[in-house]
Amino acid sequence: MYILPRLIDVNAKASILREAKRILVAGRCVESEHREILEEVAGKGGYVVLTACPEAEHVNMLGFKLAGILARGSYEEVAVLTVDGSLHCTQLHWMLEEVCKISGKCPARRHIVIYKGKPREISVEAVKASRFLYRVDKLLGSSGGAPVD
Repeated sequence: MYILPRLIDVNAKASILREAKRILVAGRCVESEHREILEEVAGKGGYVVLTACPEAEHVNMLGFKLAGILARGSYEEVAVLTVDGSLHCTQLHWMLEEVCKISGKCPARRHIVIYKGKPREISVEAVKASRFLYRVDKLLGSSGGAPVD
């Protein structure tokens, strides 16, 4: 069922990464549930695909692995592809931003979600904002972060 390499299992200088210029970290479920979209995105972008499942692997481990890969290679772009609304896979988008923030060395990055059967690009700003519930609440015009009594 699964044939693509897992991010957590790949050596930072693995042969599949040596000549790669672009990396796509895809939610593991995308490989089985949306293979055609994964192949389309990977093919158009010229990506080496690594899969990850934050439900099975802690996002800190995945981020540390990705940071090691980025530190040892020379990449033009890193992208993340997940199913929109996935409780666990959302962490992969936040992970990429955190790795870039911490390392200070980050290539161009893209965030892509599968929404209603189509790949949709999400801005870095949206990914960053989604980590902060107070900001999201204000953007939605909800309670505006009313003080707790």
